[in-house]
Amino acid sequence: MSGKAAWLFLQGPSSPLFMKIADRLEAAGHACFRINLHAGDQVFWRRHGAIAYRGRPENWGAFIREVIRSRKIGGLVLLGEERAYHAEAIRAAREAGASAFVVEMGYLRPDWVTIERDGMSSNSHFPNDPAAILEAARDLPEPDWTRLYRQTFLAEALYDLAYNLPSVFLGFLYPFYHRHALFHPLAEYAGWIAQLATEKRRHARAVAQTAALKASGAPWFVYPLQLQTDFQLRAHSPYNGQPQAIAEVLSSFAAHAPRDARLAIKVHPLDNGLIGWARQIMARAQRLGVGERVHYLGGGDLGALIDGCSGIVTVNSTAALHGLRDGIPAKVLGAAIYDIAGMTDQKPLDAFWQAPERPDPALTSAFYRLLAVSIQVRGNFYSDAGTTAAADAIAGRLLAGTVNQPGGDSRAPPRRKPEKYPPDRFMVPD
Repeated sequence: MSGKAAWLFLQGPSSPLFMKIADRLEAAGHACFRINLHAGDQVFWRRHGAIAYRGRPENWGAFIREVIRSRKIGGLVLLGEERAYHAEAIRAAREAGASAFVVEMGYLRPDWVTIERDGMSSNSHFPNDPAAILEAARDLPEPDWTRLYRQTFLAEALYDLAYNLPSVFLGFLYPFYHRHALFHPLAEYAGWIAQLATEKRRHARAVAQTAALKASGAPWFVYPLQLQTDFQLRAHSPYNGQPQAIAEVLSSFAAHAPRDARLAIKVHPLDNGLIGWARQIMARAQRLGVGERVHYLGGGDLGALIDGCSGIVTVNSTAALHGLRDGIPAKVLGAAIYDIAGMTDQKPLDAFWQAPERPDPALTSAFYRLLAVSIQVRGNFYSDAGTTAAADAIAGRLLAGTVNQPGGDSRAPPRRKPEKYPPDRFMVPD
């Protein structure tokens, strides 16, 4: 982005991060605008430059193209490039020669934030050629793994309420807004209340299950579930939903894993409890004849669970990054930035159970070094110090034009999205 072209912000995290980034861009002489799609967006854009879109979804394309043209927009900043409003905005930006930059929670959690050109996973421009990664990272330092910024669950919950409740109770201000989430916010909160009420019991049971797995002497694999609403699952995998992914993993494990192997399936820590994963998983495992070898964990510590395991199976969760750094084999079923030959096992899932391939230490180290300097910044979404640090770093990279550098090739196309499986694939009668 050259000259003093303006920046346009779309929906971001439920935090002050985007406002702080805009403050820094404006201080450097760039005009900053924000399109609000519902009342919650207004709460986190308490500054000038706001534009309200109250039209119907089918008219959004013409609206966003006019905003980009009339405000001379040179760059978009947004969270969640696969949201319908955002995907259309990115198409419009490309038509106009503008750039798009996606902010997400960091790959190197919990103390990092992602800033990436065009998007993540299938949309990523991060190199996936091992030789290119090794060369680009050759002189880069090891990331500082010391945690610098902390955020509390209470702060995250309060920010989430401040974002979603206005969109519900003041919905009449934006009557045609279409949510990208699968669950209504009030249903999510009801689920969370129930989850919190059982958290201690679920955690204690998961700790006991983890200890029993390790004491058994049997090899075990770990499959960390993702959120049903996660666009990494919805847009960057061949599955039409998490049940289909679960069905493939269980079917493959039952048919091809060693007879003494166990499979530990852990719920995502932010799962709202509205879908009975435990019942679905264990019922299917019983039908497949592996009910005694499959263990569902409703809580617990993922780090402790994968420590010593034989391998991690994932659609494309960042949870696998915890294991790869420690040399644990990983099999990726969707599109992931870290699914690189030499780092993750490239064999079919059916073969992975029998002979999981460990990641190459030199390539893995190079990957983390390059990732940290090219598309990660220190900070977080839900603390004052964390959002300030992230805003400083993100604005600096946007202004300097160094997002995805070093290592990213501005001419390189993003990865190809996996084709969706037929809805009935892997499904067996209940």
